[in-house]
Amino acid sequence: MSGRHTGSTDVPLDLAGREQARSLARRLGDEKYDLVLVSPLSRARDTCRLAGYDSSAVVVDQLREWDYGIYEGQTTKEIRQDRPGWLLFADGCPGGENADQVGRRADSVIGRMAASPGVDRALLFAHGHILRVLTARWLGLPARAGRMFALDPAAISILGWEHENAVVTRWNS
Repeated sequence: MSGRHTGSTDVPLDLAGREQARSLARRLGDEKYDLVLVSPLSRARDTCRLAGYDSSAVVVDQLREWDYGIYEGQTTKEIRQDRPGWLLFADGCPGGENADQVGRRADSVIGRMAASPGVDRALLFAHGHILRVLTARWLGLPARAGRMFALDPAAISILGWEHENAVVTRWNS
């Protein structure tokens, strides 16, 4: 993991990423899902394939990673050389997206899952920042609250319900 912001650059999985995806397959086991959604970027699609869910996966453009605009390919340290104190979730990206725009995409994914008949369990393969925003929106928080949910590559996190309350039942395992 290079720490570079790669929202539109279609960076393939490296050797470590492929091993993480295979590990994900072992951890998910034979779990069945009513709906499998995947980002159009190859690293998410390859993770989905290596985890064993590509045959039922639907590519969803709204799950693509944050559009980093002029910051595409740069690290936070590099960005802060020109823009001291820059914070992705607070400041967004010139020529790209801000948190509220990413939040609207996350809301559309949540809406798609809610509107799909018979879907009790959905599995998503996407990217760190969009999934952090999706988690915030699931919980009814502003999109910028995604900053509070650190997420590792190939982590398993579960969003669910406790009675009528949207909750996180498992995070970053």
